[in-house]
Amino acid sequence: MRVALAPGEPGPVTARALDALPETVDDALDLGKALGPLRPFVGLGGSLDVWEALATLGAHDLGVARAIEPHVDALTILDQADSSQIRGGTWGVFAAEGPGARLEAVEGPRGWELRGVKPWCSLASVLSDALVTAWVDESERRLFRVRLGQASVRVSSEPWHARGLQEIPSGSVEFSGARAFPVGETGWYLRRPGFTWGGISVAACWFGGAVGLGRALLDASRRPSRHDDAIVLMHLGIVDARLTEARSALAGAAAVVDSGHDAVLVGKRVRATVARCAEDVLLHVGHALGPEPLVRDREHAKRAADLEVYLRQHHGERDDVSLGRSVRDYGVEW
Repeated sequence: MRVALAPGEPGPVTARALDALPETVDDALDLGKALGPLRPFVGLGGSLDVWEALATLGAHDLGVARAIEPHVDALTILDQADSSQIRGGTWGVFAAEGPGARLEAVEGPRGWELRGVKPWCSLASVLSDALVTAWVDESERRLFRVRLGQASVRVSSEPWHARGLQEIPSGSVEFSGARAFPVGETGWYLRRPGFTWGGISVAACWFGGAVGLGRALLDASRRPSRHDDAIVLMHLGIVDARLTEARSALAGAAAVVDSGHDAVLVGKRVRATVARCAEDVLLHVGHALGPEPLVRDREHAKRAADLEVYLRQHHGERDDVSLGRSVRDYGVEW
């Protein structure tokens, strides 16, 4: 079922997602490849369509949405870097940093090579390519595209004990002189106008997961046995308010991004709004429906566990500090 962010017919990306509705990670990656000719790029007038497609997939299965979102993000990044002719394959974006792990890029006679360890590389064992950030000196990082099938790329076999997003293992990858090709200049990845767009795409997936949980509560409220249950209705009203706020935030962000205006502050606001919405929906659906769907409904239980894990990509209070700093410095007036 479509998760509409605005009235009207679905756009081409959402329509293709609705036709496919993948059931597995492999199916999701196949859909990602099929979307290439539709140019599913954020920032070119179709941002609402892309985010609606991700929300629709998130409501269907968050694991599927989590698999395809980085692929769509990579296509947008390559387009921004004038590399849009590189559309084949399946893509990830590996830009996380972590304690005890450092990836460096060194330019030599054969060109650029990557050496070191990159943490949190989702689906590295099944993707063909990735955009990877690596340190080029003590203070600056640069983005590179890398073929993951090289012998000099080794995916860690460390255990993945997740109860949510079980199908999205996100371990470390060791690069031992892997050939790499620069995408943009040093520092471009973090400074480019579209850096915040990927964060909004992730929020669209969160929103879809929250909608999926909210639908379970809506269905329960319409059963004769709970039709006049005041507690269910109270939780339903709160969930509706949160989902409406988040939907409006995503739709408004699409208009700002496609207009070419600076979206840094908007992106932080959207992520904060949608993250709070999703956390509240988890809480209120859980209180209203109790343990039964968590132990007897496979899809509901998976959706709740997936959303709990996926939301940890929002850094909670740290992201709120970043938002507050931007509000202070951007001359915001209420």
